[in-house]
Amino acid sequence: VQLQASGGGLVQAGGSLRLSCAASGGTISDYNMGWFRQAPGKQREFVAVIRWGGGSIYNADSRKGRFTISRDNAKNTVYLQMNSLKPEDTAVYYCAADLTIVDFSNANKYAFWGQGTQVTVSS
Repeated sequence: VQLQASGGGLVQAGGSLRLSCAASGGTISDYNMGWFRQAPGKQREFVAVIRWGGGSIYNADSRKGRFTISRDNAKNTVYLQMNSLKPEDTAVYYCAADLTIVDFSNANKYAFWGQGTQVTVSS
């Protein structure tokens, strides 16, 4: 499956962005679809995953309700809605996919990656 992330940009603190991850060559409902982010000088960090069978898992910060992962099977696209953005959310955001992963927060376990989209939050 090929993944194309988009929707990043520059936003002020407190603002919102919706990232999209369009898939081709595969059906997203067959895959566990994750979002990660990587800030300069830091390791890639798990944000959220939506599992092939439904249900989603978030990291501790995302569980506070600022981020929501969803998918539109008809459009073969996964979204990450980000609200109340903070400067510390600044990073390159990546979408990832895997058929059989169980260790959802481990970036090394995902087989497929998109190219990343930059999110910059100004204070």
